[in-house]
Amino acid sequence: MLTSRRTGPPILPKEGMGSNLDPSSPHPLPSWLSQEDLSYYASKFDKSGFTGPLNYYRNLNLNWELTTAWTGAKVKVHVKFITGDLDLVYNSLGTKQYIESSGFKRDVPNLEEVVIQEGVVHFNNQEAAEDITNHIYEFIKKF
Repeated sequence: MLTSRRTGPPILPKEGMGSNLDPSSPHPLPSWLSQEDLSYYASKFDKSGFTGPLNYYRNLNLNWELTTAWTGAKVKVHVKFITGDLDLVYNSLGTKQYIESSGFKRDVPNLEEVVIQEGVVHFNNQEAAEDITNHIYEFIKKF
């Protein structure tokens, strides 16, 4: 899932994540993810488990209830939005249309720029680190 280039919805085998991986034939890591990075992340999940990150998704209904007070709220700070054109979230139902329509600008009135990085997935800060750094630097130096 971390390195998928598919823009459609994730399709997981009913046996669970990782059940279709052949340990004798590991998938090569992408250029932006080193074995050292992967080992570091894995060590953190070894220590704390993966339950915390999954609980957000298990709790979606309550999350919506807890944030209803902010329904219709506007993001009033200056914003530069950056995503990858292959990002699963960007390509999920209605998101791309919302970002590209006047709806996003309506809800984020100080939206200065939307950057869609070609060929980049969800972890754009890792996959296109130098590009992201340059975008952030150019954005904050205006202030």
